[in-house]
Amino acid sequence: MTRRADLAAARMLAEHGITQPPVDVEALAAESGIAVVRRPFTDGDVSGMLFRGGKRDIIGVNSSHAVQRQRFTIAHELGHHSLHPGRELILDVPVRVNFRDNTSSTATNREEIEANAFAAALLMPEPMIRDHLDRLTATTRRDPDTTAAALAKVFKVSVSALGFRLINLGLTS
Repeated sequence: MTRRADLAAARMLAEHGITQPPVDVEALAAESGIAVVRRPFTDGDVSGMLFRGGKRDIIGVNSSHAVQRQRFTIAHELGHHSLHPGRELILDVPVRVNFRDNTSSTATNREEIEANAFAAALLMPEPMIRDHLDRLTATTRRDPDTTAAALAKVFKVSVSALGFRLINLGLTS
């Protein structure tokens, strides 16, 4: 399941010629014909959503969340756009919507797991992680938390997201 997400993220990066961090997810969305709209959501648990249909697909992002979380949310919704057909929601016109909320990270829904894996692979591609990990001093690499913090700055993601990525890649315990 996550292999498919990894391949889709790598394909998107290659198609757009992205070889260095931080990945500009807003530019990727724009180049994919998707508008990114930031607004504070009344439900603070919702990070973002993907609306499909109409004249243009839209990624809605909760602007009250931290910038790093907003970047992950955009990448997550790009994952849904690339990998999942979405669920239909009838408004004035039929559209499809995917929500990213607290249940997205609980690893209980296959599509959410896959969208999270896509987001991680898009924002923190393994080759780039390995390259930048090799650039860190031995002192920095000695402590997993210090390593994650140093790399999180480079990739413009949260320290926890970077830490999970390092663990999932088998680069730290």
